[in-house]
Amino acid sequence: MKNELREMGYLTYDILREKINLPSEGRLAKGPVAIIECTEDIPCDPCVEACKFGAINKESLITPPTIDYEKCTGCTLCIDICPGLAIFVVNMNYKEGKALISIPYEMLPVPKRGEKVETLDRSGKKIGKAEVIKTRKGKGETFVISIAVDKNLAMQARSIKIQKG
Repeated sequence: MKNELREMGYLTYDILREKINLPSEGRLAKGPVAIIECTEDIPCDPCVEACKFGAINKESLITPPTIDYEKCTGCTLCIDICPGLAIFVVNMNYKEGKALISIPYEMLPVPKRGEKVETLDRSGKKIGKAEVIKTRKGKGETFVISIAVDKNLAMQARSIKIQKG
């Protein structure tokens, strides 16, 4: 399975559900929560240090992180610190019919608040449209872009493409 994933280059939602403990529907309904889509056994732990609430833990330096969804506030501080761009915050309570997804972004130009963008899934396939609600510069070169998407896309939307023209 690991070689198959490396060939594919991304995790499908079904594979992700098998590999990590995702937040329950009940937790998603409570408000913003981080989701760490990291399944690699690599020496990395800046997300643990970034979490001021103690919600992110690792058994060892090389094990993938786990998250205590009840401690997580969805503050987004872990997003821009992750070198693997593998952390996202999902807020299912943004607006009627809309979820707010905060994603890492390292492309130029950086989209502006109010801009309409295309929403992409984990494979880079276009799945819908979104509006940029907020941009925040992280500590490094990574921005955190928060986009409003249809709720049914909340667990699939993981990137954006700026629309031309």
